[in-house]
Amino acid sequence: MMETEAGNDVLQELLERWSRGDRDALDELTTHLYFDIHAIAVRQLHQERRSSLRPTALVHEAYLKLASLRKMRLQDRAHFLSMAARVSRQVLIDEARSRRAAKRDGGDPVTLSDTNLGSPDQDYDAIDLDALLIELERFDALAAEIVSLRVFGGLSIDEVAAAKEVSVATVSRRWAIGKAWLTRELTRE
Repeated sequence: MMETEAGNDVLQELLERWSRGDRDALDELTTHLYFDIHAIAVRQLHQERRSSLRPTALVHEAYLKLASLRKMRLQDRAHFLSMAARVSRQVLIDEARSRRAAKRDGGDPVTLSDTNLGSPDQDYDAIDLDALLIELERFDALAAEIVSLRVFGGLSIDEVAAAKEVSVATVSRRWAIGKAWLTRELTRE
């Protein structure tokens, strides 16, 4: 993690180079932020207990998705990590869809173990969770994005506020709303 002002300048330069199409900049960004991206992968896979992917493989898959993106304008470290969390989540959803397609019984269930959401005794599929986030997005897009960044990306309230360019108070309120709604939906019978 590079938290110094010089480190932030390096990251900013890399983000600008990548936004101009310099693929080497993505390699350098990934190197500088590897431990953060790996931590995102670990959190996501902890929730997807039956996934065949391991954290390093998920990081590599996320890198491939990031490398395929064009014309990205990422502002800072938090914005880059939020994008890494989003593409990592998409990799897991793609894997769950593949498992569902291979099995008629709907695939392997997944337990959400995050203490902020649902009951650890209940099983959820990544596709089910994604569908709920899409539903939440229909009536509160910001809350859905904040829940995704906090739960899947592991970003702090301050990091989400910076990435979304909103106040910390707004993020805190929308986090509480989104978390309560998602928890209610996950625990419904």
